[in-house]
Parts: sequence; structure tokens; C-alpha cells
Amino acid sequence: MQDTAAQVPIAQDAAAQKDGHGGDGNFPPHPGASGWQASISQEDFDLVREIARVRAGIVIADFKRNMVFRRVSKRLRELGLSTVSEYCAILTGPYGEREIQPLINALTTNKTDFFREPHHFGHMAKIALPRLRAQANAAAKRRLRIWSAGCSSGEEPYSIAMTLADSMSDLNHWDARILATDIDTEILKKGAAGVYDIRDLKGIPAAMRSRYVRTMRADKTHFSMSKMLRALVTFKPLNLLDPWPMTGLFDIVFCRNVVIYFSKDTQRELFDRFADRIRIGGLLYIGHSESLYRVSDRFKIAGQSIYQRVR
Repeated sequence: MQDTAAQVPIAQDAAAQKDGHGGDGNFPPHPGASGWQASISQEDFDLVREIARVRAGIVIADFKRNMVFRRVSKRLRELGLSTVSEYCAILTGPYGEREIQPLINALTTNKTDFFREPHHFGHMAKIALPRLRAQANAAAKRRLRIWSAGCSSGEEPYSIAMTLADSMSDLNHWDARILATDIDTEILKKGAAGVYDIRDLKGIPAAMRSRYVRTMRADKTHFSMSKMLRALVTFKPLNLLDPWPMTGLFDIVFCRNVVIYFSKDTQRELFDRFADRIRIGGLLYIGHSESLYRVSDRFKIAGQSIYQRVR
């Protein structure tokens, strides 16, 4: 889609940008900004959730109105705006296109942990990877492709990488890559950096910590993932509703706790596209509250919230 905002000059007046109504300098001051608005009107709520639905496939229920207000309020403060109505005027105005991504970033949920839903990683280590190894040996082709779709801040793809490295002692002889994508461009930066709060260590099995985790020397409150793990993972921004640039097939796809925000029709379309990108016999791991029942007939159940592509 053409970025219409790029055709509109940005206000350059420094004083105007610092008057409290042009917060981050990306937008001119909005006229009429006054006292802080402590709620969101139905009209503004409907506009925000329609943008979320059309642009990101996210379905926001009526009862989440207060949640939307809380998340949008942070963006209001960043821009120096006082009301959601002012913000919606930006969204629908000439500067609107460039504000869509920050809005989607604000609305998306980034709750995740290392080795969340641990049975998936156990299945991967004990069943999926040995099967892939046997197939690769038979074909004399040691190639492995894994996709973490909706990877958030990177805990999932790094958990995949640790499982991979821990299960395959000859990993350096494989052409193995993990693609990590998310619609939230800001949260991807954290994943690419591979630096996390020391409290997040609790999710990583003790046996793996010494091999794959590095405590920050100058900052004992954080740790980083090893260079080897970071080399396995590539982070890229991707809206799952947009065309996918990948052309090859994946052996394993993780898409967990993502489609719960989508309509059933969007889920059907999405899982059909996943099936097109997973090789026959490849695996799809989804969230514990998600299901392919009456959504896709191209997979069969292979375990708890685990599916195998059959056609």
C-alpha cells in the first residue's frame, strides 16, 4: 500500500513540536488539545478496532474497550495528545498511514516465556527431530527450516534454538535456520538483541543455562543468548495477513497463541496458507487454547496442540 503520509511535509518548527501536543516530533501539533481524556468514545473505539481488524486481522470484542483505551493512552502520551479523538483524527488524516504500525504495536499482546507450553519442546526433541534426522540421512540432505510465527520478543525462537542445539550434537553439519516473525516491529528489536531480564532465567532448564546463556558482565540484572543461538535465528517483521516473501517449505512451524485474536474465516485462510508452506509430514505447533477443528482438514492430530500436514 502506498504511504500517503510520505507525501505530506512534517512540521519542522521545534517549538511547536515541544509544546506538549506534538510529542515525538513525527506529527504537527493537533489543534484543540486540552485536558486529558480519561475514556474512549464508542465511535473512536469502533475506528481503532476496525483498523486492527482490517490491517492486522485482530478482532477486538466489545468488552475490551477499556483495554484498548489503556494501550492507546500510552501512544497519546508519546505524541503529547490529550484525547483519543485527537489521535483518531491523526489516524484518519494525511499522517495516518505512518501511525498504523505504532497503533498495531500498542494493541498487540506480547506475553511470552522461555519454554512456554514445554510439552511442545519435549515432542520436538524426542519425536520431531529424530524423525527429521532419519529422513535427512536417507536423503543425504541435512537441511532444516523452522518458522516461529508471532515470535514476540524472541523467547519462543530461542527456546526452539536451544532444543535444536541440545538435541543435535552435529548441528554444525546441518543447514539449519530458524525464521522468527512478528507484526510488532518494536518487540522484534528485543528479540534480535537477545538480551533479557535475569528473572526470565527461571524458564530455561538449568542444564541449558551454562551452554546457551551469558550473564552480562557490566549488568548483572540481564543475560544474553549465546552467539551460536543468535546465529541460528533471523528476526523479520511480518504481518501474517500480508503476502509472505518466503518461497521454500518449512519442516516445523510454531504459531502459538496468535490465531485466538482472529476470526474463524481468517483462521481458515491462515492455516491453509501455513499448509502450503509446510512440507507433507511437517509439523505445526499451536497454542493450548487453539484448535484446527472445523478450521482445516489439511492436518491430522499428532499430539496435544500438535498437528502434522497430510495434504
